[in-house]
Amino acid sequence: MGSLSIWHWMIVLVVIILVFGTSKLKNVGRDLGSAVKGFKEGLQEGTSDATSAAPPQQPAQKVENAPQTPGQTIDVTAREKTGT
Repeated sequence: MGSLSIWHWMIVLVVIILVFGTSKLKNVGRDLGSAVKGFKEGLQEGTSDATSAAPPQQPAQKVENAPQTPGQTIDVTAREKTGT
């Protein structure tokens, strides 16, 4: 009594077809399929945009006239040259 047999599922399917009609069920299936397709495309675009949107890293510039003490780290922030 716990699970439904194939005949129970067939009756449920016939009742659903009678209530909704085949055209509405076809439209629901088409809409669901296009939603899944759009979701997959969105995931692919999101991953490709994330990798291409990252700015390219510039190679580190050598700081001249800085004291060369072993074990010392100099932390600087690079700025773009503006103006003329």
